[in-house]
Amino acid sequence: MTHVGRVRGAERRARRPPAERNAVRKSVHSSFGSIRVKPPLVLPGQRIGVMGGTFNPPHAGHLLVSRSALRRLALHQVWWVVTPGNPLKGNEDLPDLCGRMDLCRRLAADRRVRVTGFEETLRTPYTAVTLAFLRRRFPRVRFVWIMGADNLAGFHRWQDWRRIAAIMPIAVVDRPGWRLKALASRAAHALARAYLPESRALTLPLLKPPAWTFITGPLSHLSSTELRRTLRITPNHAIP
Repeated sequence: MTHVGRVRGAERRARRPPAERNAVRKSVHSSFGSIRVKPPLVLPGQRIGVMGGTFNPPHAGHLLVSRSALRRLALHQVWWVVTPGNPLKGNEDLPDLCGRMDLCRRLAADRRVRVTGFEETLRTPYTAVTLAFLRRRFPRVRFVWIMGADNLAGFHRWQDWRRIAAIMPIAVVDRPGWRLKALASRAAHALARAYLPESRALTLPLLKPPAWTFITGPLSHLSSTELRRTLRITPNHAIP
């Protein structure tokens, strides 16, 4: 790394609140080797897609994205990592983790879709820490981080987003109304050299990061945010 790169890296770290930096560092050092952190079982060489979110509530759009990724990336499984909370949003009214996981399991009637809440034991809300943990725990597994086009549009606001791109290949799945915003985003421009044409998406899990592609296909207009705004959601209902 050049001197300029070291200085800029130090400046970025310095801009984070001390409590936030300490929380991330503590999670990395104290939890990575813990046998209490139990992600789903996986075999060396398998191709695993990882989708994170609050899933509040889970809906058919999540399943559509998962099945598109399974098919287009030739994945063995997709993991729904149900998070304790979203650090970019308020979590005061967020239903409990077990309830959201139960809704996910009832919706995802596909044995290739695995629902897990291991982030709670890992004690981090940050994707960068979660993905670093998975790479360290399963060094011979071919992981791919899956996110919607709406997330790519705001990816530059995520904690350590450049580090996320350096840990795992990324599959960005199209969402209605978000394609142009996503591809014109700050993160997309920063990672332009790592872009993989969609025609070669099948090879994405085999590539060394940073590498990413944009997957198009059937679109769902369902949104957890909009569902919460327009419907009165009870703890016993997933949205088909």
